[in-house]
Amino acid sequence: MARIPLFPLGTVLVPGASLPLQIFEPRYVVMLSDLVNAMEVPEFGVVAIRQGNEVGVGSARDLQEIGCLARVLQAASIGDGRYLVVSTGTERFHLDALADTGSAYLTGEVTVLEEHPGDAQEVAELVTRLHDALNRYARTLGAEVPDWPHDPVELSHTVGTAVGLDLGDRQRLLAAPDTETRLRLGLRLVRREQGLAQTLGVVPPSPDRPWNLN
Repeated sequence: MARIPLFPLGTVLVPGASLPLQIFEPRYVVMLSDLVNAMEVPEFGVVAIRQGNEVGVGSARDLQEIGCLARVLQAASIGDGRYLVVSTGTERFHLDALADTGSAYLTGEVTVLEEHPGDAQEVAELVTRLHDALNRYARTLGAEVPDWPHDPVELSHTVGTAVGLDLGDRQRLLAAPDTETRLRLGLRLVRREQGLAQTLGVVPPSPDRPWNLN
């Protein structure tokens, strides 16, 4: 178990994904200072909000149980008390409890989760089927087919943004107990979105903003 600063957001961060932030709320400026000055490898926990707001009155304390560690790669002041921060998702964690530290920002007791692969043969087959499903989806949208990851874990975390899933579906993917389960769920979700796009012409909007504002 570890104790880490928490950054509740209206989005889901996954391992390997980039998270740009524009920080200006005083409590998160303090958090950034604490991270940079007190930690050799500055990391904080990103958890999606169940209820509440990212900032201001009624800010979130009802949080999802599964989140993702974010490692600070760059931080720069842009004046007027604002900072641009670039971070990247590293590992999933379970939020065991909120810790009362007296700090202005939330702190959580968390357990970092191991990534269990599942059945190796099933995983290999699911990777192939998911590649095919993602290719069909891209072609339906008239988009260029990307070079999808071949690593099963990386591919399983790519689905949420590849087809523009909403927060609930992305959280379900993040919380999957193993890679095989996440790939299987991802395949179902891609096929669902493929069907919608093909029959209704429905293309989900991108779930993320270019910069998350605290």
